[in-house]
Amino acid sequence: MSAVAGSERRARAVLSFLAEPGEAALGALLKSCGPGEILDAVLSGKEPRAALPAVGRDVPGLASAFGRWRARAGRIPSPARLEAWERRGMRLVCPGDPEWPTQLDVLGDARPLMLWVQGSADLRFACLRSVSVVGARAATGYGQHVATEMAAALAERGWAVISGGAYGIDSSAHRGALGADGVTVAVLASGLSYGYPQGHHELFAAIAGQGVMVSEWPPDRAPTRPGFLVRNRVIAALSGGTVVVEAALRSGALSTARHARDLCRPLMAVPGPVTSDLSAGCHEIIREWGAVCVTGARDIIEVVSPSGEGLGPRRRGPACPRDSLDPVTRAVLEAVPARTGSGPAAVAVTAGVDLNTAIGCLGALAAAGFVERCVRGWRLRKDA
Repeated sequence: MSAVAGSERRARAVLSFLAEPGEAALGALLKSCGPGEILDAVLSGKEPRAALPAVGRDVPGLASAFGRWRARAGRIPSPARLEAWERRGMRLVCPGDPEWPTQLDVLGDARPLMLWVQGSADLRFACLRSVSVVGARAATGYGQHVATEMAAALAERGWAVISGGAYGIDSSAHRGALGADGVTVAVLASGLSYGYPQGHHELFAAIAGQGVMVSEWPPDRAPTRPGFLVRNRVIAALSGGTVVVEAALRSGALSTARHARDLCRPLMAVPGPVTSDLSAGCHEIIREWGAVCVTGARDIIEVVSPSGEGLGPRRRGPACPRDSLDPVTRAVLEAVPARTGSGPAAVAVTAGVDLNTAIGCLGALAAAGFVERCVRGWRLRKDA
């Protein structure tokens, strides 16, 4: 079958059923041995050093790792099972493939062995301009609104939105990007066939139709609590920056933020009410980790795209008619009383200008509707 054609690719597929994602022992072995050699050594039953003479340095925990992998040999799928997953639209993406996102290589020994991918978009291309948007599962209405609007605005500007497919902020981010006809990437902590949380079956189908579903775990694998934390390193590494929309002080989203910080990727956080426990984590990483405070897509793009590509005009407060006045005319206007009225000479003294300048400015201000004549001279118009 095309998804595992070649002995090395099939070896990676089989090893994904034996080793847990992110195992440093396997990552270290792959520096000096091919996946086929490692698989043969695991299945041979020999002592690791004897089975892998090419290992040039000590690999911590190698013996115990081999013991775990050999105990899981019964999980190795048949070719027919792999073909069934391929018929359901799942494909294997390995390091060196055109679709492999090379930014994952910064994970070193913890780099994914391979990725199970499902969807219409190209994973590598989608992640070239991407932002991770993560946060609490038990999100507030405020957090869900911000995540949806932020993701939609990013998608409209051609940025892919990466998240974890969970309830709360994750699902709001995915839906915001989908609603704007953008590309979104869901990195699951379960197998693609299992699709956790299962209540997002329709959402995952929509993501696959418009974006990409990604997992390191075999398609039928259920999630585990540690698996969510392991998954988070991929979310952080895939994107050009990570935004935490809402997070408590103990939150899985802060795990993603920590990975982004450790990988020297831009880290951002959305501020929330100081009374909200679900914003306490965001405020913490702004204060302690140097996360950039962001309130919208423009702020995010400014951080992840230093060139400012795609940015509109700088945001400003509402424009006032007085903003268009030159400094001298504005000084004369400030010298005009609101009710009683004042003569040109008094206005000139208060404004610090000569009489002729005051008279000229008052005429211009009257023509523009700022001032009007009265019994005692000039005063501000009530509707100015």
